[in-house]
Amino acid sequence: MTTTVSTFFWFDNAAEQAAEFYVSLLPDARIVDITRNPNGSAFVVSLELAGHAVVLLNGGPGHPFSDAASLQVLVDSQGEVDRLWRALTADGGVPGPCGWLTDRYGLSWQIVPSELPKLMSGERAAAVAAALRTMSRIDLAALRDAHDNG
Repeated sequence: MTTTVSTFFWFDNAAEQAAEFYVSLLPDARIVDITRNPNGSAFVVSLELAGHAVVLLNGGPGHPFSDAASLQVLVDSQGEVDRLWRALTADGGVPGPCGWLTDRYGLSWQIVPSELPKLMSGERAAAVAAALRTMSRIDLAALRDAHDNG
């Protein structure tokens, strides 16, 4: 018996466009399968984002996204934070607090430097957390400074 877990998101009608956009942003990302309606439009789009299984459904309106659920992407550099932040907030995306944002399709993301958990631990965690609360897009240099001088 095999058990798998994937993240599932209900879109009004832009699942295929969103999938194409998402796989263009992340390394090791691909569309795995598209189940189409009789008219040729996408119904279910299965993809992998950096090895994580995600399923997008074109289920129609009435089920909006919330920032209570988001995709968290850990990246190795400020350059990757900036690149993903710019791409995901472009064309109608909305910046949020502390590394969160909402993309043009309404899906919430967290773009986080992989160093953040280390900076948020230990005696200087409060100083780093205070600095983080002032940010929208995460500024790794400012967090390091808060850690070192907090």
